[in-house]
Amino acid sequence: MNADAVTDSGIWFRVEASSAASAVRRAAERLGAQVELDAARIADLAIVAAELTSNLVKHADEGVLLLRPVRRAGQAGVELVAIDSGPGMVDLTVSSRDGHSTTGTLGIGLGAIVRQASWFDGYSLSGRGTVLAVQVWPAEAARQSWAGALTRPLTGETVSGDGYAVRVADGRHQVLVSDGLGHGPLASAATEAALAAFRDAPAGPPAAVVGHLHRSMSHTRGAALAVAELVPTAGVLHYAGLGNISGVIVEGGGQRRGLVSLPGIAGHQRPAIREYDYPFGPGARLVMHSDGVVDRWRMSDYPGLAERSPLVMAATLLRDAGVRRDDACVLVARSWA
Repeated sequence: MNADAVTDSGIWFRVEASSAASAVRRAAERLGAQVELDAARIADLAIVAAELTSNLVKHADEGVLLLRPVRRAGQAGVELVAIDSGPGMVDLTVSSRDGHSTTGTLGIGLGAIVRQASWFDGYSLSGRGTVLAVQVWPAEAARQSWAGALTRPLTGETVSGDGYAVRVADGRHQVLVSDGLGHGPLASAATEAALAAFRDAPAGPPAAVVGHLHRSMSHTRGAALAVAELVPTAGVLHYAGLGNISGVIVEGGGQRRGLVSLPGIAGHQRPAIREYDYPFGPGARLVMHSDGVVDRWRMSDYPGLAERSPLVMAATLLRDAGVRRDDACVLVARSWA
């Protein structure tokens, strides 16, 4: 039933010195072997990991890199997301060309990344920093998805109570964001139960799916969560939420439309569940995030970001609006009509 199911997993690296490059490269090679990339693609992956890390060391402030597996349509690959708050680049396209350098080096780093990658996207804003997202797959086909997301644990924690999942169930394109109550392993267990129930839920509208998640989570401490279903061909988005998951539709001109979630905790008592419908036309973006992300971001502060991939948009908002004193998750989905 689920032709396309993706959940978040991975390792965050803080990249502050050149010594981080070897650790990231080795971890990438191990992950490439685990997802059964062939030797040539693992070698390409190692180059990507080394160049991304090198760029963070040379140019970035507060540079971090996420390494994780990605699976889609029966194939597995590796995804790397590099995020920094450095000086940024005036023109990312120019900076990606071989020979362009701002530090006196050969200037082949970004060009090498683009050549080895199956898919590459990025966003950079002068004075604000850069986000680069790369995927390496067994074949060279591009793998951009209609949805992308990241989670980050509370500083000092090794697991996050926030999580997300994406699925296509009998033609229904649906996404979930969950925020387990509290922090640490018990919050993570609640969200993992929500993700598992979402993957296995019968195909149905968001309100029915939220009801299924609620019934499946009674053994956990519970979670705030929301489910959205995108129907771009009809120009509509269906949404049902419990608790303080924020949902926003960003329209073509950057206008924001807030989505309604009802009070309640999935897995506890008997909450009221109601589904709401919203216009969702061409060029629209859905942004969902936990309360570990402040809701004061404005698209007018990020010229051109809405045209980037959902993953790059999510990573940029997580960098600038995520708070370190809480788990954080941002999911972005786009219309493809």
